[in-house]
Amino acid sequence: MKTFMANEGNYQRQWYLVDADGEVLGRLASQIATILRGKHKPTFTPHFDAGDYVVVINTDKMIVTGKKREKKIVRHHTGWVGGMKEIQLGKLLDARSDDVLYDAVKGMLPKTALGRKMIKKLRVFKGPEHEHTAQNPTVFELVERY
Repeated sequence: MKTFMANEGNYQRQWYLVDADGEVLGRLASQIATILRGKHKPTFTPHFDAGDYVVVINTDKMIVTGKKREKKIVRHHTGWVGGMKEIQLGKLLDARSDDVLYDAVKGMLPKTALGRKMIKKLRVFKGPEHEHTAQNPTVFELVERY
């Protein structure tokens, strides 16, 4: 019995559609990161990008639990002296909810060249419309883990 090792010659990628309506940000991001890495398949190979493409819609309707919307502060630095910027998570979700989900998923992937390759397979949209209907994505049912 030989161990299966995925490579470009013997691997097919699929497209999945995830609806973020009413989903919790962190739980949604962890399941999307699992799909992008390919850990949901029995042919998972750690050193190969065996993940699938993910299209996320309705990110403007996702939620956060507790008082994170008012209390959590998101920080970033512009690169200039004194360039630390802060904004409440609620304001950021209202303005750029697609970027919030993208950053959450990116933080759950490996911090290597392989992780940078995996994040390119994620497409995030605020509303219900997306531009990947030609790929015929399969609706992915998220797992309830509570």
